[in-house]
Amino acid sequence: MYLSWIIPAYNEEKRIERSIRDAAAFLRSKNFPGGFEILVSNSASRDRTVEVVTRLMADISELRLLNLENKGKGWAVRSAMLAVRSEVRMFSDADNSVSPEQLDRFLPLLCPLDQVKKEDCFDVVIGSIEIPGATIEEHAQWYRRMLGKFAKYVIRAVSGLWAIHDSQRGFKVFSAAAAEAVFSRQTITGWGFDFEILLIARLHGFRIREVPVHWVNPPDSKVGIGAYGSTLGELFRVRWNAIRGRYR
Repeated sequence: MYLSWIIPAYNEEKRIERSIRDAAAFLRSKNFPGGFEILVSNSASRDRTVEVVTRLMADISELRLLNLENKGKGWAVRSAMLAVRSEVRMFSDADNSVSPEQLDRFLPLLCPLDQVKKEDCFDVVIGSIEIPGATIEEHAQWYRRMLGKFAKYVIRAVSGLWAIHDSQRGFKVFSAAAAEAVFSRQTITGWGFDFEILLIARLHGFRIREVPVHWVNPPDSKVGIGAYGSTLGELFRVRWNAIRGRYR
């Protein structure tokens, strides 16, 4: 398998079908050697998410479903990343806030499999709205925008990832080697998993590249205000884990 596209999902019956169909249409157009798969990592959804995905599996042969306990987005991504065996492993948000065709700017930056790394290739390529070239369609409330901007600076300062301007975008691509090394050491199962996996990647010598994306910020975000407080706690846990050498 060449590429696994992972979509973590919790109660996404209203958005998941369009996101899957758009991703499948794009991926089919690429004719990847070895093919692709789309894996919906379902965190015990209580709505019709499983029903929708199961119905789509009849039309989209590359679609798979992984049913899990609801332990958080980080748990859903980690479980899926370690369950697949593809050369390239990525995850995106269930609302396709970063559209599938933008992957075309990510894949050329990944280091080729089983080849000597070049100076211009990377093990982890992540979407960013905080570097030149990024554009945003903003539909969220003003206070969410302010909190998000402030949180990014706090994350950069505390985590030790100052050089990464936007760790939280839900569009990240990993080589197989990076994915297996990083997600096997991941400890955060909630929203804070993004900066943890990037810190683990950096500590293990994997090269990270930010790519500017066009991002549609939906008005119905599932990240509640309380998530900022819990993520702050996770941030200090990650810093303490790094100090103790837990990610070695």
